[in-house]
Amino acid sequence: MKLKKILKSSLNTLFIFETEDNFNVESVFYKGERLCVSTQVGCPVGCKFCASGMHGFFRNLDWKEIVSQYEIVKNLGFDIKGIALAGIGEPSFNVEEVKKSIEWFRERKLKVTVSTTAYPLEGFRELLRTKHNGLTISVHGFKEETRKRIFKNSERIENILAEVEAFLRVSSSSARKRIQLGYLLLKGVNDDVENLTALSETARKFKMTVMLMSYNKVDGLDFEPVSKDDYEKIFLFLRKNRVRVTLSNRYRTDKLGGCGTLSIARCIGERRGSKWHSLSKSLEEHRSVL
Repeated sequence: MKLKKILKSSLNTLFIFETEDNFNVESVFYKGERLCVSTQVGCPVGCKFCASGMHGFFRNLDWKEIVSQYEIVKNLGFDIKGIALAGIGEPSFNVEEVKKSIEWFRERKLKVTVSTTAYPLEGFRELLRTKHNGLTISVHGFKEETRKRIFKNSERIENILAEVEAFLRVSSSSARKRIQLGYLLLKGVNDDVENLTALSETARKFKMTVMLMSYNKVDGLDFEPVSKDDYEKIFLFLRKNRVRVTLSNRYRTDKLGGCGTLSIARCIGERRGSKWHSLSKSLEEHRSVL
């Protein structure tokens, strides 16, 4: 794993890495303290609103490749206090390597949080029981037709919630506090009363906080964010329904490195005839095989 390029905005710093087999992955340093790292090349979930899965899924990163993203950035002088396993990829799909990386990070006194769609269920079950500092379950919808519009691959919501309930039944209060629900608002898709009521009922049942996320528009994908007024109305709806809610901060909504914007193909075609172009060729070769 080697660093190929650094991009900066007024809020975030994005790092593009190249693996030994000529794939790109990205990490982003935000809020002046946390590094969000990738766990896979591409993503098997294929969230239809997200840039990370637009080019498909190619392979898992091993734990050394995951922690290398941190080591490289740290050696550049960045003061990293925490790690978010929330970049490109689905941690539940690469759970054994992710668990090794979490252990490595925690041995170095770093706080580690994980974001997952709970796909596949076997990996999600392992993540629930792993020693981390926080787990966000990205549900994004409760009606089955809604979830089919959002996810290419996913577990049924009732199966996910059954796993959560089984875990919480035997967990301490401190373990409960480390789990929250992530809900990304998509205009005309999951912002209806039925989905939001189910979100409220689930959050109350499990006594969980909801991270209410704003959508970062991705070119080429047919989804739109809700308006600021509607975002505020939905926040107030959840609060009225006795739900603890946190809001997207400006780092997560930044065009550079905001949630859902990391990509394995940001630089494809940028420098024809160079190693950047070799990545494009590598993607095509792998796509023809998979």
